[in-house]
Amino acid sequence: MGLEIERRFLVCSEGWKEHAGPGKLFHQCYLVSAENGLTVRVRIHVGEKAWLTLKAPSVGIIRHEFEYLIPLADAEELWNLSEDRLVKKRYELNQEGGDWVVDCFEGENYPLVLAEIEIPSVKSVFAIPDWCGMEITGDSQMSNAFLAKKPISQWPVEQRKKRFFD
Repeated sequence: MGLEIERRFLVCSEGWKEHAGPGKLFHQCYLVSAENGLTVRVRIHVGEKAWLTLKAPSVGIIRHEFEYLIPLADAEELWNLSEDRLVKKRYELNQEGGDWVVDCFEGENYPLVLAEIEIPSVKSVFAIPDWCGMEITGDSQMSNAFLAKKPISQWPVEQRKKRFFD
């Protein structure tokens, strides 16, 4: 059984760029996005490969995660059939203390930039870089599944101001 433990942060400056490798363009669509936290996602590394991922809550920030390579043509067809989609460029970082990535969202979620670190345990200690802002771990409205269904461009202006500028 696969488990995922990650912490997520809003990005508040461009300091991460000095640690970034080349960006990879991803298309993601959600086939299932249930209120109980169960998601079934298709992720396409554009022009390269694709995965089907099933996620479900476990305890706290621990999630069950099952991921399978699928044919690129099948993934692209599922993308075309799905209504809940997002596009982002992902950067892997050479950053001490863990496996950090930064996602720069495009389209209706632009200019949102989020950072994630995968950690081996909920008790893992790591330094939070100064380019990270507010932690959003566990914030369902900042999950990719929610952002695919309701992108930030569709949020009322007051909600965006409160979320990103307070």
